[in-house]
Parts: sequence; structure tokens; C-alpha cells
Amino acid sequence: MAGATTTRKDFLSILDFDASDLERCLELSARLKAERSLGRQAPTADALDGRHVALLFEKPSLRTRTTFEIAVRELGGQTFMLQSAETLGQREDVTDVARNLERWVHAVVIRTYSQRLIEQFAGATRRLSVINALTDEQHPCQAVADFLTLQEHWGFVRGRTVAFVGDGNNVAASFAHAGAMLGVNVHVASPDGYALPHTVVQQATAVARHGARLRLFSDAADAVADVDAVYTDTWTSMGQESEAAVRRQVFAAYQVNEPLMAQARPGALFMHCLPAHRGEEVTADVFESSSAVVFDQAENRLHCQKALLLMLLAPGRV
Repeated sequence: MAGATTTRKDFLSILDFDASDLERCLELSARLKAERSLGRQAPTADALDGRHVALLFEKPSLRTRTTFEIAVRELGGQTFMLQSAETLGQREDVTDVARNLERWVHAVVIRTYSQRLIEQFAGATRRLSVINALTDEQHPCQAVADFLTLQEHWGFVRGRTVAFVGDGNNVAASFAHAGAMLGVNVHVASPDGYALPHTVVQQATAVARHGARLRLFSDAADAVADVDAVYTDTWTSMGQESEAAVRRQVFAAYQVNEPLMAQARPGALFMHCLPAHRGEEVTADVFESSSAVVFDQAENRLHCQKALLLMLLAPGRV
């Protein structure tokens, strides 16, 4: 496994990995999950001993911050929080911030609005590893956890079909990238003006394997017909609060409810990256149903982020 990852410095996008890296990351995530019960006796409990990881969060966070802090500590490293106002271009240029941090820490986990900013940050250094903990364009850590969850429930993902219903946002983009690499067909249903960006479609098509197809739909029922899982996300993401009323009207026909789930295959899973808004993008009966795997997805953020940290910072230990 180390040979495939020793040249990786950053994880800004699923596209920073090739298919082999992504498959190895999922394998390692599953192993780390199984070994967690060993506590300090786990083989990787000291893998990041002496390593420092900075957390730089411009956006609010529950799952991402908590799981990254635990991940670093369970691998034997140290974390600390940076104030975004001091480090994301308001006080000094982000490239200067990155070059300072490179002298002190080994990695920075960044949760911010601009994908371009995080790319500038990573590009300014030769040694500092930068991990994308969410931008407006991509959410790659979530996608890895999503596919670990599906793999756990199905045993394999290749050849399966998942429908993403709602905004063609950052979560949908990273899920489409990962699905294409893993041979999963992805359907994305969105209203006009909110579709998955054409660039993402092109990128997913370029990395698709095993006949995987990415298809865009305007009708949610058409997208969900005979799929193996249905995924949705909030209609109003952070930074879009002023659009909330309009978005509730635009997306009303894209709510995941029991009639929509009935269009999928029997036993189809329901997915959500959280936080969820019952009565908006999903009804409470679907969210609380036995088909929902949303808390499995949340739990798996921890294990997948541990795997990512190892692959970037301690490839010799995996």
C-alpha cells in the first residue's frame, strides 16, 4: 500500500487519488475500524507520534472537527485549532500563512468556502500536507465515508446505482467522482439552475471505470427508479441562508419521502451527510427508517479520516 501513496502530499479532492489509492483507502479504513477496539494496543496507535496537525475551520462543524481531532489523537498525534480570521487571508496572504505553518506542523485540515483558496494554500508549500475538510465545491472526506458505508452494507459497490436527489452541490460532486472511480453508476436529480456542474460531469466521465455512468435528471422519480440507494443533502448549505425561502420552493418536488423511496429497489438504502432537516429534503419516516444508514456514514468519517492521515503522513505504517 505504501508504494501507491508515497507521492501524495495533499487530499483536496477525490481526484487527487487514482482508483487504486481510493480502493486502498477504503481497505485501510475498514481495517482501522476493526482495530479501534484495541485502543492503545492498535498497530497504528503511535503512527503519528510527534506529528502536529492544525485544524483551520472557517465554517461550522460537528462531525468533521470531532472526527479529525479523535483521528489524530488515536494515531498518536497532536491537534490544535487555528483562528480562521488570522489564517485565511484577512490578516496576511494565505500563501504566507501556509509557508509559516510548514515550518511548525505536518498537516493542516481546512474547512472553508473557496476551493481555490485551499488549492493556493496547498500549492504554496512543498512539505505541508493539506486536507480538504469541505469547500463549496467539494467534500472528499465525506465521499470516502459514504463508500465505506455502502461497501459494509453490500459487500461490494461495483455495478451498483445510487441516486443523489437535490442540489448538485459539493457533496454530490465528490460522490460522483468517487462513484465513477469505483464503478458505481450515479444519478443526480436537480431542478434547473441547480444541476451538477458540467466540469464535474466531465471529470467523473474521465475517471470512470468498469462501465460506470453519471446521468443527470430533472425528475426525481426518474432518477430513483430501480436504484440501490438514495442520497440527499440539505437544500440550503452554509453561506446560502439568504436563499432559504426560495430554495424551499424550488426543491419541494425533490423531497425524499416514502413514495419516492418506493421507486427504488426493495431494500434500497437512504443516505444523508447531515445535518438533516426533517420535513424539508427528507421526511422523518424515511430518516428514521431501517433503510437509513446516515449514522453509519457519520461514524465512518472517523475511520476514513484516520486512513487518509496515515496515507499522507505515515505511508510506511500502512
